Amino acid sequence: MGQVSDSLERRPHLREQLDSLPTRSGVYLMKDERGKIIYVGKASNLRSRVRSYFHASAKYSPRAQRLAKVIRDLEFIVTDSEVEALILENTLIKRHQPRYNVRLKDDKRYPYVKISLQERFPRIFSTRRMTQDGARYFGPYTSVQALHQTLDLLRKIFPYRTCTRQITGDDPRPCLYYFIDRCAGPCIGAISQEEYRTIIKQVCLFLEGKAEPIVADLKSGMQAAAEELEFETAARLRDQFQAIARVMERQKVVLPTGGDQDVVALARSDGDACVQVFFIRQGKLIGREYFLLEGTEEQGEREVVTSFVKQFYDKAAYVPSEILLPYEVEEAAIIERWLRDKRGTKAALKVPRRGTKRELVEMAAENAIETLAHLRSQWLMEEGKSVEALSQLQEALGLPQPPTRIEGYDVSTIQGAQTTGSMVVFVKGAPRKSDYRRFRIRSVKGVDDYAALQEVLERRFKRVAIEEELAEQPGRKKDSWSLLPDLILIDGGKGQLSAAQEVLAKYGLDHVAVVSLAKRKEELFVAEQSEPIVLERGSPALFLVQRVRDEAHRFAVSYHRQLRQKRGLASTLEEIPDIGPRRRQALLKAFGSLEAIRQASIHELAAVPGMTQRAAEQVKANL
Repeated sequence: MGQVSDSLERRPHLREQLDSLPTRSGVYLMKDERGKIIYVGKASNLRSRVRSYFHASAKYSPRAQRLAKVIRDLEFIVTDSEVEALILENTLIKRHQPRYNVRLKDDKRYPYVKISLQERFPRIFSTRRMTQDGARYFGPYTSVQALHQTLDLLRKIFPYRTCTRQITGDDPRPCLYYFIDRCAGPCIGAISQEEYRTIIKQVCLFLEGKAEPIVADLKSGMQAAAEELEFETAARLRDQFQAIARVMERQKVVLPTGGDQDVVALARSDGDACVQVFFIRQGKLIGREYFLLEGTEEQGEREVVTSFVKQFYDKAAYVPSEILLPYEVEEAAIIERWLRDKRGTKAALKVPRRGTKRELVEMAAENAIETLAHLRSQWLMEEGKSVEALSQLQEALGLPQPPTRIEGYDVSTIQGAQTTGSMVVFVKGAPRKSDYRRFRIRSVKGVDDYAALQEVLERRFKRVAIEEELAEQPGRKKDSWSLLPDLILIDGGKGQLSAAQEVLAKYGLDHVAVVSLAKRKEELFVAEQSEPIVLERGSPALFLVQRVRDEAHRFAVSYHRQLRQKRGLASTLEEIPDIGPRRRQALLKAFGSLEAIRQASIHELAAVPGMTQRAAEQVKANL
């Protein structure tokens, strides 16, 4: 394979894999010594691309050179085209979050506005899950607050329904929203299906930035109602018209020629990267969002922008006809083919050199710089507060050093049913969600918070010994379970504190500091001290322990609620003919919630493993 890196001579297994690579397009997965996927890439020629990493003459970035040194295993997946390889690459990056790939920060689904067009009387609501169910989606929104503001505005302008009731038109009376003009009242037959869907069509146009047709319809309707002396109707249409006009006034016309564009710009600073996207519809700037990226160190601007475009438009609800970029991107032709398939018509990636479009890219870049600077100042401010809070805690509790790692514990139950426990972790005053753990209580029957707490702590600290033994194996790194906390915070009083101390003594961890925080007076109880410690009101230390306590409570309650919902969903499904335990489990796994099952089509239900057309029809009929 030509001149290769000397390090391959010490990895004969890897050399054999490189020699057996095919020359077709596909995706390759690189793994470290633990078998963990550390990089995912795509190639038009797998053999040529992957082998190039190991050529002694290869002039890759220091990052790529380090990657080549730590690779211990390879996998590849052959695809029929480069577009298929691009799609699969996106999927695998999001699933495995490899450390050497550029990644959209936060492994979460962004919220969208969903319009359930598959229903006779569509609803409009927020969701984090996009599915091929016949609905329309708008977004994504990085701010839940911005999404709720959008929904509030829509409710004020368009009287659509938000309830989940079955619409027959025969209900004896409507809900309150009908009387305050927030719903058109399809439940009582106050509006026909055709008239209602006209409202929904207007909502879609509004969210697309096409408000002019709505304004024209409202003006003509207002005039017609006035001529017919239907003054209440005319007044209602006038209010809608004025509300939309106010929104249009706030939308800046940036491209007089019209058209739909997304404007993408990048800002970087000390390893942090922020992408700003302007959404332009019909020549008007209707919104903007920022996105943070990880894994951008030592990556060039083009590589970062390329990765963003692929990952963002993989899940974007809408692909415009033009995407304006600050730099030429790699594999532009392949990405354009992929975007064209998603859009259904031509989609172009352009790097404007002059004129209004270039000015838009520069304006987006300025906003990206300002956004990143603001975020960094916030992070630094929070870091400063955290340092002060940890110093105050050290002094108040008499600790030998500031408690860098704090673990918070809580238990949640209702009359002893589905009892759960939680463990949250704060490192240097900030939550480390990758180390969070949740527990389903197994040994405790009925209501016994002390015993439930002890089970959680037993299972937590038993893992310390296990991980220490495993860490002695060659090549194995320590897991987060093996990290001992500097401080344990229990939600409760002296009883919970005593219960925790018993477990720590059992595992020889008496040296680990443990306190309990009583909610009524926000007092800290510590071992061998009769009087509680009262932190100063408004102090960073009190704020930090309250935050840890509240986060542990939230995490325990959310798991408890999830288990209750699953049990409730299972009991609902048990009442449906032809739906036995296996089918219930398959439906739960496929859709995750009763609402998602209810929204699914018969075809989607029948496609679930183990389901049949008849069983799908039974589910649809009963739900």
